[in-house]
Amino acid sequence: MSQISLHQACVPVFSHGLKALSAELEAAAVSATARGFSPEVLVDARLYPDMLPLVGQVQRASDTSKFSAERLSGVKSPHFEDNERTFAELGSRIQGTLEYLATIEPAHFEAMGEAPIVTPLGTASRERYLLDFALPNFFFHLATVHAILRHNGVPLGKLDYLGLKKR
Repeated sequence: MSQISLHQACVPVFSHGLKALSAELEAAAVSATARGFSPEVLVDARLYPDMLPLVGQVQRASDTSKFSAERLSGVKSPHFEDNERTFAELGSRIQGTLEYLATIEPAHFEAMGEAPIVTPLGTASRERYLLDFALPNFFFHLATVHAILRHNGVPLGKLDYLGLKKR
């Protein structure tokens, strides 16, 4: 039976999801322009009044990936101001997060040993933190962006969400 390391379950998964998110935002910009309105109209789109808008969902996907990787690897993550208002700015944030993730090596995870992860939500083993919180939270925000864009007429499908669509 094959073993998957925490690094393998974290960094490549977050990177793949962020690349898919970036592609969905690019598709949304093309769709909005083709339909005669500014893509930035979608920045404040939301599914329900008490949910974060698209911009907040993208910010939380970025934050979840970088803060989780930092907690698990010990490699300090970049700080972003949460002031993005355009698709280009959101794309830059995603790119900055991808560049950070690319700096994290398996050895960083191994150097952290078995130290538990402590958050405001509680304390968990490294595995439980990644599997029970970090990954589900990340995918929640990716799925919500996908749903907001679909709700607003952007022609996306499951392969776009999964990052498997050939463009």
